Formats: sequence, structure tokens, C-alpha cells
Amino acid sequence: MNSRVNPADLRRPMKQGIAYSHFNVQAEPPQRRLLAWRDRVGHVIDVLPSRSDLERPFRASIDRYQVGDLVFTDCRSDLMVLDRSLARISVDTVRDFVFHVFLEGGIANIALPRQREQTPAVARIVALDMGQPVRMQRNDCRVLTFFVPGELVQEVFPDPEAIHCRTLSAAAPLAGMIVRHVSALAQNIGSMSAGEADSAIRAGAQLLVAGFGKDAGLSGNARAAARSVMFDEARRYIKSHLYEETLSPESVLGALPFPRRSLYRLFEHEGGLSAYIRHLRLRSAAEDLTRYPHATVTEIAYGVGFKSASDFTRAFRRAFDMAPQDFRALAAEAT
Repeated sequence: MNSRVNPADLRRPMKQGIAYSHFNVQAEPPQRRLLAWRDRVGHVIDVLPSRSDLERPFRASIDRYQVGDLVFTDCRSDLMVLDRSLARISVDTVRDFVFHVFLEGGIANIALPRQREQTPAVARIVALDMGQPVRMQRNDCRVLTFFVPGELVQEVFPDPEAIHCRTLSAAAPLAGMIVRHVSALAQNIGSMSAGEADSAIRAGAQLLVAGFGKDAGLSGNARAAARSVMFDEARRYIKSHLYEETLSPESVLGALPFPRRSLYRLFEHEGGLSAYIRHLRLRSAAEDLTRYPHATVTEIAYGVGFKSASDFTRAFRRAFDMAPQDFRALAAEAT
């Protein structure tokens, strides 16, 4: 972090019970503005500037409001590339869920390490799980952001991790209501009491989660509720048997009284049941690589349920674009 303290960035109580801070890079020398922004947001996500980025003028400012366990920010910024890597996740404690609502601009693309997919168009409402990796290009924008604890997301998503990198189009159910509510919140929060701000931020977060849940078919009727219960039971079974070599889609089907078609449909958003199991194993392996530096790759591979070290290494490289040994070295450098 920048060791210089900018008076405009000092956190202060706006109203009793509301912690407020403001930061604007205009207070920095022109050649340091993008670097100052990287320092400012670096506790949450990394900014990846190119040499040409550093040479261009850069504008960014952020107002941050916190009431209890909820955080709301109003940010204006120029184009930038943002990255939250597995190595970074392994050494910090940020695990909130983040919802971006773009009033201007948007995210041009989102790259998922295990899928290498990108959004087909500029996304204006985006959900992120800060416990999972992501890289994204954000255009010149004004974005209103909610930082939400997992418990609130879990009220709709039985497996909150499934919300990561989902987007809502302007035509999606509740999208218009979401934009109207958060716009009004940004306009009026400066005059709200702590109780009013807490209610408004919480309502916005709940509305966002409901919008993503409705879009995913996970809420709103009895059938969706039944799907949520089925998904939760399947997820718990998979996680409890994750390190067993015999765990497979067939073993899950044999253990749970669910129709094959229904069970497979539950995991479509994860790329399928096999992909979900493999993803959980690889995430566990990534954590073990940093947690147990003296364990061999082979030991870790068998420990998370892979049948061979070579299968594990190939799967790990496909998912994270690097070999397990390279990931371990990168994580060690970050500590």
C-alpha cells in the first residue's frame, strides 16, 4: 500500500454508525495516478497496468460506505484490467460476494481460469465470489458495488459459489428494479441515518441476490425450492466424499434418490457433475499446495482423489494455466 496518507482518503463517520471514506487519484501526480489506484484497491483485487496504461492520463474516485457487515461503494474510473488470482486468494482473507451494478460503462470481458470464457457483450450487472479467481477488463465506468457476506447469498443459492461471474442483462427479471433502487441509494445515502442506510443497502443486496436467483431458476416457486434442496443434498454428499477415489457421477447417482436427468440438470451451470467434482478437487489441491509446502505433488494428487499424478497435473494445468509446481512457487513468492 502507498505509505503516503491522503487526507481525502481518511475514513470518518458521516453519520453515527456509518463509516465513510473518499479517495480521488487527482490528488496524486499524473504519473502516479494509476499506481495510486492500484494501491488503494489492492487489498481486494489486483490492477494489472501495461506500460502504455501508465503513460496515459488516468481518472478514478471512490466513495465507500460501511454499515455493520455490509459495504456499498460508488466508483468512477477509466478503463483497467483487474485480476484476482488463486495465488492471491491463498494469502488473503477476503471472501465476500461482490455485486457490480454499472450505471455507465461495464465489464467488457470476464476470463475464468478453468473455462477461458468471456462475456459476449458488455455486462452491466455482475456477481463475483471473492473466494474464486477471475480476470476482467472494466471499461470507463461508474459502478455501484455491494460487498455481501455469504450467508445472505446462501438464502437463495444453496451453493453460493455457483453465483461467481454470473451476469444479468437489462431484460432480466428484476434488473430494472435493481438499477432504480441502487441509483436512488447512491443519490440519497449521504442524507440517511445509519438505520436507513443499513436497510437500503441490505434491501439492495437482497434484491440483487433475488435477481440472480430468479435468472438461475433457484427461487420463486415450489419447484425451484425443491431443486435447491436437491442441489444442497448433492453438494454436501460430494464434499463429504470428495477425497475418495471412487467418487464419480455414477456413485453420486447410486447414493442419492434423485432421477439422473434431474441431478445432471442441477449442475449444468457448473459445466456438468463431473466438472463440478473436478473443480472442487482442484481448488482443494491448490490450497494444499500452499498449505503443505513439503508435500509432493503426487501426495497431493492422491490426497484429493485423483487416480494418478499425471492426470492431476494435466487437469491442474488446464484449469489454472500452470503446473502445480509453478503455482506453489508463485504462491510462495506472494507471501
